[in-house]
Amino acid sequence: MAAIQDTYPDELAHCYGCGRLNDHGLHLRTSWDGDETVTRYTPEAWHIAIPGYVNGGLLASLLDCHGTGTAAAAAYRTEGRDPGSPPPHRFVTASLRVDYRRPTPLGIELEVRGRATSLQGRKVVVEARILAAGEVTVRGEIVAVEMPERMRPGRAP
Repeated sequence: MAAIQDTYPDELAHCYGCGRLNDHGLHLRTSWDGDETVTRYTPEAWHIAIPGYVNGGLLASLLDCHGTGTAAAAAYRTEGRDPGSPPPHRFVTASLRVDYRRPTPLGIELEVRGRATSLQGRKVVVEARILAAGEVTVRGEIVAVEMPERMRPGRAP
């Protein structure tokens, strides 16, 4: 299944959550499933909060990177362009709201689903949720903005 993160240019593919070039990262891969995006991730034993449950920071990271990937995928789709076609879309998080609905168990594959609810210029709002064994454990809203030119590698801050 093709993932939006696979289309990021090498200089923008180092994110801890979704960068394919980060040897220590999570390597999240976001792809379309109808009108929603999906990624799957199985937390490791060291992603523990308390015995048997996933750390909330990891869950927030899953929403964060899935949200920016969803924003990029939605921007390409809205423009009728293939992911990765120039100029590349790469989004960063401007705002992240996380609502923990119930404890998320360790030891099972999690499914993260997202939907772009608003695309306005450089800003995309994404609603996302994390499911464990089919039950929603976390909901969130990500406000993603197109990466400012000053943040791109080789540019002055």
